[in-house]
Amino acid sequence: MGDPDRAWLELACDLARLCPPSATAFSVGAVIVGADGREIARGFSREDDPHDHAEEAALAKTSGDLAGATVYSSLEPCGHRASRPRPCAELIVASGARRVVFAWREPALFTEGRGAEILTAAGVALTEIPDLAPRAREPNTHLR
Repeated sequence: MGDPDRAWLELACDLARLCPPSATAFSVGAVIVGADGREIARGFSREDDPHDHAEEAALAKTSGDLAGATVYSSLEPCGHRASRPRPCAELIVASGARRVVFAWREPALFTEGRGAEILTAAGVALTEIPDLAPRAREPNTHLR
């Protein structure tokens, strides 16, 4: 089957292409996978609301504790937001997910990327697959 982390992260990167473009936010995709290797939920930025982030959209579709789950996100989960009280990194910590895999570190275009720092401080294991960053950046080429 190959590398499951890579396959799930590729799906997250593909989901980012579904995002309505925004001049003030990144297009991001996210997939939540349970400890059993099955998909729990998926989401993308601005899926149901212009302020939705991908991880937030996916987490909203889950119920209960996500202990043992992995969150795959095309972009490092945000550590600060202007549009909502809690950034995605804090939402992930609160969900019980203990692992995050991402492709692209958040550039300092809108805010300083601190998501990885928040997740690490809370004991969430991080895996970065930077060779998928170009795929994650592709739906964001309008942000220059």
